[in-house]
Amino acid sequence: MTTLSSNGLPLSFDEELFTPLRDSTELRSRPSSLRARLRADGCLYLRGVLAREDVLRLREAYFASCDPVLLAPGTTHREGVFSGRVPPGLPAHGVPGHPAHAFVRTETFHRFLADPALSALAETLLGGPVQMLPRRILRHFHRGSRLASRAHVDRDYMDRGSDRVLTMWIPVGDCPPATGGLVYLEGSHTLPPAAYAPLRATGDRPGDRRPISHDLTTTARALGRRWMWADYAAGDVMVHLPHIIHASLDTTTDAMRLSVDARFVRCGDTPDPRWLRAWSGDDGA
Repeated sequence: MTTLSSNGLPLSFDEELFTPLRDSTELRSRPSSLRARLRADGCLYLRGVLAREDVLRLREAYFASCDPVLLAPGTTHREGVFSGRVPPGLPAHGVPGHPAHAFVRTETFHRFLADPALSALAETLLGGPVQMLPRRILRHFHRGSRLASRAHVDRDYMDRGSDRVLTMWIPVGDCPPATGGLVYLEGSHTLPPAAYAPLRATGDRPGDRRPISHDLTTTARALGRRWMWADYAAGDVMVHLPHIIHASLDTTTDAMRLSVDARFVRCGDTPDPRWLRAWSGDDGA
C-alpha cells in the first residue's frame, strides 16, 4: 500500500480515502454537458487544454529565474529537479525578493495566461464574456518542505464579491500524486458550511478560520467522503467551483511541483476587490 502525505501527515493511498477523478475531456465539444458535469461534480478534470510545450516553457522560464543552488547539478531548468538545498537568505514564498513574486509580474507569465483556450473554456462554463482576475498565484513546492495547501473552499478566501467564480488550477509540469497534485473531496460542494465547521477547531492555524483542516485523513473520515485524484500531465487543467473542498498533497519526488491558480468571473459581476491586484505571498488575501 502506498502512503502519501499532506502537510507532513500520512495518508493511505487506498480505496477508503481516494478515488480517481472523472475525466471530462470528451465533454469539451458539448458545452451543455460540460456545464452539467461541473454542477454535478463541482470540478472538471480536463486533459490537454493547453499545449504541453507551452507549459514546459513556462516551467523552464520560472526555474531559470531561481538561484541555481535550488536545482540538482546536471539537470535542466525544465526538469526542475530539487537539489536538496534551499538558497541561503531566500525570502518566504511569493513575497518581494522571492522569484515567484517577480515572475507573476513578467510578460512571460502574462502571455502564458492569455492563452485563448483558458478564456474560451471559462466563457463556456460561465455562459458569457469573462475576465480573469489579476491576482494569479504561482505555487512552488519541493520535497522535504512538508508544506501543502490545507483543505479549504475558495469562497472563504474571496467572500467580498460575487460567488460566481471559476478557478482553474494549472500544473506547470507533470504532477502525479507524489509530486503534490490537487485533490478534491467528492460531492463536498453540496455540503453546508456547518457540516465541516467543527473540523476548523482541530486545524493547525487556530488564528485563521479560513482553512478547514491540515489533516486530510480526518477530514475525509469525518465527512464520509473520499479524495478524488488524477495523474496530471503538463497541459491538463482542473476547473472547480468556489464551494468544493480541496487540498494538495506533499511533494515527495525529486521533481518540484509548480502550478498556477487563475480565477474568472463574468463581466459585469462584482469581484472581491482583494483579487484586483497582482498576487503577493504576504498580501493576506
